[in-house]
Amino acid sequence: MRVIVVEDDKKIASFVVKGLKEAGFAVDYADNGSDGLTRALDHSYDAAVIDVMLPKLDGLSIIERLRARKILTPVLILSARRSVDDRVKGLQTGGDDYLTKPFSFSELLARVQALIRRASHEAESTRLEVGDLSMDLLTREVIRGGNKVDLRPREFRCWNI
Repeated sequence: MRVIVVEDDKKIASFVVKGLKEAGFAVDYADNGSDGLTRALDHSYDAAVIDVMLPKLDGLSIIERLRARKILTPVLILSARRSVDDRVKGLQTGGDDYLTKPFSFSELLARVQALIRRASHEAESTRLEVGDLSMDLLTREVIRGGNKVDLRPREFRCWNI
């Protein structure tokens, strides 16, 4: 798994990069928003950890530009800003999660892992098929031998065991 960390505070960046590497991630690092955006555009990442207040280009602008280019890399926003309005703005900008400083590395790691896990799931099929029988679990449509079978909710429930 490959992660990019964009953080201008050297101490925090070192702590996060070292921890992610120890957890088995390949980690790229940028200490300003401009370099972070360039790397995020040039490479494919499983997740990004982006600070909000960065030199050259702020974190929210990075996220906006990634989303404008249809890059859906899951983003964990790091910020010293704690207000509800700041968190809402970060999530509405396109961030997938928001973690305030100071934070524990174990929480950051769990959040990054959860973002990657959610992003990697493909949509599960809602259709069951056996021979000439087909059932759509969402629409509750049942077809057997090319003919629609009308089932009452209780009958459908019995089939869907």
